[in-house]
Amino acid sequence: MDEKEATRSIIALYFARDERAISETDRVYGKFCMGLSQGIVGNRQDAEECVSDTYLKVWNTVPPKDPPSLKAYLGKIVRNLSINRYHANRAAKRNRDLEVALHELAECLPAPEEVESDLTGLLEAFLLTEDPLNRKLFMGRYWHAFEVNTLAKHYGLTPNAVTKRLTRTREKLRVYLTERGYRI
Repeated sequence: MDEKEATRSIIALYFARDERAISETDRVYGKFCMGLSQGIVGNRQDAEECVSDTYLKVWNTVPPKDPPSLKAYLGKIVRNLSINRYHANRAAKRNRDLEVALHELAECLPAPEEVESDLTGLLEAFLLTEDPLNRKLFMGRYWHAFEVNTLAKHYGLTPNAVTKRLTRTREKLRVYLTERGYRI
């Protein structure tokens, strides 16, 4: 069974209110969710709680929602819950690199109260215009919250080269969004 079939099967379990939906979600997407959460919160225990909260939120929202991509839906939820957990814990535990990454990204995105349409679609369209390496670096840094040094090692670049590529990509994103009517 491929991922698309597994997703449809799992969604059907949610719609049937069958509790196996949660265990199947964990079986197929658990490693993805844990990796994403752990990269943000920085420890396994908090990540496990965020993933558990993600499954509860999915249980409570599907139905009525019928996400076309369960993986993307889970990723969005676990990422948001993990960022919230990170902020709640940051007084006690610092993840300076995530704080810097969020600050970097905030400089090229409009304030949430100024967003009138779906910014996600514009961000996806912008990333499709980027070089594949720049796209991977951007997603690694701002979606998965990887450190610059981690990205540099993974892609065989220097940390300085990664930083320069990210800076240029953020500037292009800022221009791209400004051209589409967003005030940055």
